[in-house]
This record gives sequence, structure tokens and C-alpha cells, in this order.
Amino acid sequence: MAEPLRLKAKSASPGIASGPAFLAEEPKAPSAAEQPDTAPASRAVGGYGALEKAIDISISELEHLADGADAESRDIIDFQIEVLRDPTIAEATGARLEADENVVFAWVATLDAYIGELEAADEEQMRARAVDILDIKNRVLGALAGTPIADFPPGSVFVGKDMEPSRFLAHDWSKGGGIALFAGSTAGHVALLARAKSVPMVIGTGRFSAADGDPVSVDGNAGAVILQAGSMLIPPLAPAQEPAGDTQTTGGELRTADGVPILLSININDPAEIDALDPATAGVGLMRSEFSITSVADAANEEQQLAIYRRVLEQAGDRPVTIRMLDIGGDKPLRGLEDLPALASGLRGIRLLLARPEIARVQARALLRAAVFGRLSVMLPMVTFPDEIDRMRDIFREEAEKLGRRALHHRMPPIGMMVEVPAAALMLDAFGAAAFFSFGTNDLTQYLAASARDDIDADAGKAAPAVLRLLAQAVKLTAGKPVSICGDMAGNPHYLPGLLAAGLRHFSVAPARRPAIRSAIIGLNADGTKAAGE
Repeated sequence: MAEPLRLKAKSASPGIASGPAFLAEEPKAPSAAEQPDTAPASRAVGGYGALEKAIDISISELEHLADGADAESRDIIDFQIEVLRDPTIAEATGARLEADENVVFAWVATLDAYIGELEAADEEQMRARAVDILDIKNRVLGALAGTPIADFPPGSVFVGKDMEPSRFLAHDWSKGGGIALFAGSTAGHVALLARAKSVPMVIGTGRFSAADGDPVSVDGNAGAVILQAGSMLIPPLAPAQEPAGDTQTTGGELRTADGVPILLSININDPAEIDALDPATAGVGLMRSEFSITSVADAANEEQQLAIYRRVLEQAGDRPVTIRMLDIGGDKPLRGLEDLPALASGLRGIRLLLARPEIARVQARALLRAAVFGRLSVMLPMVTFPDEIDRMRDIFREEAEKLGRRALHHRMPPIGMMVEVPAAALMLDAFGAAAFFSFGTNDLTQYLAASARDDIDADAGKAAPAVLRLLAQAVKLTAGKPVSICGDMAGNPHYLPGLLAAGLRHFSVAPARRPAIRSAIIGLNADGTKAAGE
């Protein structure tokens, strides 16, 4: 029987505690239905009014928490109330609202900037205050959503990056339990409270894998965490790594009739499809993130996005996973942001993300953090000009630097592009910054045939010869970089001979289409002709 895993940590409060693990997650931002009215004429007024109400609720909650608290606890709560009443924070958030930001993004961005300044401070005492501001940020988000942070089961071992002071104060520690933090500080308020209430606590474990309910022991005397067999420490990685070599392809059993290897991946639209992913069968050639991030609440919630991406990466095992950034705009609005000028002007895909960088930055951070859990590649939607890739790569680099300063594990994934705009397809040799290319034939066909979205199905067959000719020309411009196709055309056996003849060797299709495409490929030669005897 495998031995339990003992992780070295730093003692923050003495004592020994055992119990089921409680894995802490960030609270969810408000759902679309709970968003305040943010029409252009009322965004600053209505949005700020909703924020003022949420802050007042948060202050009332803290004052209630302070009733009967000891002097040390009361000092901590008073500090948080003082910050909530700080006019400079209200002014900074109000300025973002005046600049047309949604109230959720305005609050998150303002507090994240404050947290970043504290985390970058030289003095440990100042760095330790960052979790107090995180506490305030999360409490107000909960008030905006009408969903206050829930307590965790008595007797549990709290496991997370850090712990908010108000969460500690609201919990009943009389039933036992302890705290194990990936990061944390002995100078932080939670460590101070844990020592005062004799709650065993360790910090600096590094991120480790565990599931809710797994037995965990905290040794605050020796500075250690003991996990059940099968758990593992997730090793730290360099702050930002550019991938070496081709991370898009992998060896597989599928070959054409004349022996040319073909990679067959699947497309994922719905998070519910993740559980059905068989890592022994296929990787993910396209995960459309906009189907799981459908509202401003989701777009503002870094932890929620991270959980989704991590889930698919872990399910895929050592198979590659390509996640496309939000392709919103046009006929795919983001609920809660329908009225933004960027949406009204018809921007879509990467142009909308660059016009609303607060959305792109949250998703970039979630993707950077998720990359440590598998073979992730990131795909940019609706790219038209080379500088769009450069600008998005700059966002990823900037967010990677911030994560590095916060000691959050992350990895820089390969960043490629969807090829769905004819202008880009004709000039792929100019997109040197793209790590890979994937042809999205749905939009490519629509724009090439000048069809309306509603008419594209009827026009697809007529436009197919032109699309195939464009694909053959575009593949020659890719300079040997990984190339795939992930649109509906890839899942139609009728077009497979032309796609193979165009030089395509990586197909990503809907899971239901995979058996038919697999059967068709093994009956064809690499040039698209039928195998002898077929």
C-alpha cells in the first residue's frame, strides 16, 4: 500500500489537526440576471448605485461579525470597514464606470490593482495585507450577487492559496479543524487569529492536488501536511515559458490507406461534454470557451474559468487541448454587456477582446494558470491582421509577469489563430507570431460566399470548391507550422478527399462525427484519392 504524502510547510500556528479537506474557491460574480442596469445613459449612475448598496451591505455584515468579537478580531474588522469607506477606492471604481466599464469589472479591476501593489511590496507585513483586500473584494462581489460567502463544514481542514480573515472569524472552530495554505504569511491576520484561537495552521505548502473530503492532517508543530496516498505536489514552473517544438500534434494509430499519419481530435462546446472525453481516444482540437462563459459574471470570474479549463486538461491527460478565447460579438453577445459600444459597432472575436481588454486579461490569467495542468494551446478567434496577435501576446506576457510576482504557478502556452477571415487566409505567411493555424470553415465559407448567417447552410455546398482552393493555397503559406481544420467541413466525409488533397493532416470534429471521419480516412490515400479496392 502506498505511503501517505508528507509535504514540508511552515508553521503559522502550533497544534495538530485532521479532517476532510475543504477546497476553497473564489466566490462567483453576479449572474447576468443579477447585473444592475448598465445601459449607456445609466451605467455610471445605476452601476455605481448598485455598488454603493453592495458596499453598505458588506459593512453591515462586518459590523455584525464584530459583535462580541475580541479586541484583535475587532481591529481586523475595523480595518476592512475603513478600507470599504475609503473615498479613493470609490473614486477609482467610479472612474472606471464613467469609462463604460461594467460594475463587476470596475470593482474587480480596482481592487486587483490594490492587491497587486500590496503583493509587490518589500515588507512582509504589507504583502500580508493583500488577503484583507481580497476579502473585501470577494465580500462585495457576493453582495452584488446576493450570494454571501458560505461557511465550510465544521471540523474540516481548509485548503487554498490563502484565507480571508472574515471567513476565519465567521467559522465555528470549536469542532476542530485546521488550515493548510499554498502560500500565506505568518504575519497575516489569519495567522494571528489562528494562534489566538489555537487553530493548527501551516503555510507555504505549494499547490498540491486533493479532492473535497480527502483526509488531510495539519502538523503545525513540525510544519507539515500529510495527504492520503495518491495525492501529489504540483511542481512550480518557470514564470513564463515559450513552448519548444510542435505541441499541436502527437503520434496516433490513424493513418491513410497509403500510410500517412492523421491526427483526429474532437471539438467541445459544452462543459458537460468534458466528462465524456476519453483521453485514450482523442485530444481536443477546439474548445469553444464562449459556450461556457456566457455572461459578464463568467467573464469576470477568473477562478471559475480556471476550474473549467483545468477540468478539461486533466480529463485529456497527456493529449493536447486547444482552447479558443471568447469569440463574442455579432450573433454571439455576452449577456450583461449587450449594450457596450464595442458590441454595437459590430466588433467580434479578437477585435472585441482587444477593445475590451478587461475581458481578455481575466481569461488570459485563467489560461496561463490552467496551462500547468496539461498540454494547453490557446487559439485566437477571428484574426484578420498580424498586429492583433502581437497585441494579444503582449497581454499574455503582462499577465504572466503579474502572476509571477504573485507566485502563482503558470505557463505560457503556444498561441495560435483561427483562420476564418479570407484576408488572413490569403496572407498566412505574414502571421509569423502565430504558433499554429486552425481553419474555421463555417465563417470562412460565409465570408467567402458573402452569405448571411442564416443562409450559409444552403450556400455551403456551392461555395465548397472555392473554399477548398483557398485552403490549398493557405496551407502552402504556413511555413511548416502546425495546421488543422475544425469547422463543419472537417466533419463531413464528402469533403474529406479535397481536404486531404489540400494538405490537411489534423482534423477536429464533433464527437458524434468522429467514427464516420475515421472510417473515411482509412479508405483514402493522402492525396484524397480512393485506396485500391475501395
